[in-house]
Amino acid sequence: MSNEIAYEIEHSPAYASLILNLQENETVFIESGAMAAMDSGITMKSKVRGGFSKGLGRIFSGESFFVSEFATKGKPGQIYVSPGVPGDIQHYYLKGNGLMVQSSGFVACSPGVEIDTKFQGFKGFFSGESLFLLRATGEGDFWFSSYGAIVEINVAGEYVVDTGYIVAFEDTLNYNVEMLGGLSFKGLRTGILGGEGLVCRFSGQGSLWVQSRNLYGLINFLNPFRPTKN
Repeated sequence: MSNEIAYEIEHSPAYASLILNLQENETVFIESGAMAAMDSGITMKSKVRGGFSKGLGRIFSGESFFVSEFATKGKPGQIYVSPGVPGDIQHYYLKGNGLMVQSSGFVACSPGVEIDTKFQGFKGFFSGESLFLLRATGEGDFWFSSYGAIVEINVAGEYVVDTGYIVAFEDTLNYNVEMLGGLSFKGLRTGILGGEGLVCRFSGQGSLWVQSRNLYGLINFLNPFRPTKN
């Protein structure tokens, strides 16, 4: 029997927000700064999850490793959670397995979930994306977010996704980063000069979540309209 935290996801998929309905003496960890509103009886404190060495990876990835711990004392309480980027929110219940999530995708989790970082090699240097994936393990609730809607794909065999659209995937899937068109890292020079991007080739069996929009595509679109100094 699972001990899931009661929750609702509203305004999905464009501007999803998460509502957590905590029972008496229940605790949840939330992305730092993502709490929008809560009952006055809920207590909050900042924490570092996983220790200093694991936290260092989050610092290098451009994000804070700090999360906020929220707990009810003596009576139930409700928390409204809003991720920083407009998009969707997905719930996943861990049962001793592992889930890989883009480093900006963490929203919230229950205390039984452990979060660590996994280095992705040189992928981020060439794609302009984060160098790190989060790995969630243990048992309990985990919520992650995206830019745009989240689409779940059940992989059985092989599947190819542009790196800018990956949100999360189960660790039963193997993955290999390569240039679009089948080039490996040996062909990086040719691929970059040709304007081609990086894709991730998944193999095995498991669930994969992709987002319907690419945040870096929006940034590139807006870049010519930035104010510049004469």
